[in-house]
Amino acid sequence: MPSVDVDGCAIHYTQAGENPDAPAVVFLGGLGFGAWGWSWQYGALAGPCRVVVIDTRGAGRSDAPDGPYAMADLVGDLEAVLADCNIRTAHLVGCGLGGAVALAAARRTNRAESLTLIGTPPSGEAFDPEPLSADPTDESALRASTMSLLSTAFCEREDAPIEQIIEWRREEDATPAAREAQLAALDGFDPEPLYELTLPVRVVAGGADPVVDPEACRRLAEELPNGEFTSYPEASHLVTIERSAALNDVLLGFIESVDDR
Repeated sequence: MPSVDVDGCAIHYTQAGENPDAPAVVFLGGLGFGAWGWSWQYGALAGPCRVVVIDTRGAGRSDAPDGPYAMADLVGDLEAVLADCNIRTAHLVGCGLGGAVALAAARRTNRAESLTLIGTPPSGEAFDPEPLSADPTDESALRASTMSLLSTAFCEREDAPIEQIIEWRREEDATPAAREAQLAALDGFDPEPLYELTLPVRVVAGGADPVVDPEACRRLAEELPNGEFTSYPEASHLVTIERSAALNDVLLGFIESVDDR
């Protein structure tokens, strides 16, 4: 797994696809999550797109320097990875904290071709970190957290990958201290004025998301000049897993439509 040094902090990332003419897609993870969170999207998009998954500082194989982290730190990490991959612009796909980073990057840089914001708060005040805040060394807390981020119907499926998700979270998720350092990046986060963000944006919400109110996601889409809203009413925060097939189709269609423009 390659990495890039950002002022002494190693930021790891995974990439697939070498075609320079293929659209570049960069995945930005949720609060505390390792790169496992994009496992259901990575393979599906790696064929038609050049895909990069970044381990947020503090999680996965990236370093976890003492916090707090600022939003500028996370946007700087993204820019450093793009430069290391020789990618000028990319379609940014973020969940939760990662969606906020994508919004901030669109405001502060010229790196974004489009944004896909999944379970993303319109401001730091609209984000409830409690369901995400399990210590990865506490098995019972990790299980309870995982179950709360998935709908009951999904958890009751015989093929629900609950044990695999818990194992990944145990191995890759941020420690409580590193998660708090990441969370600090949302303090005072406010992407206003949204009317200045004229690039194409797809906002996605699970109707039973305990982390971000889906109505806040809807309002975010409505306030963006080129925002579109997609809702999966029965899904929870991890809509990327619960509705992976449908969401992957939406992602690919959206990216293709932006490139066609």
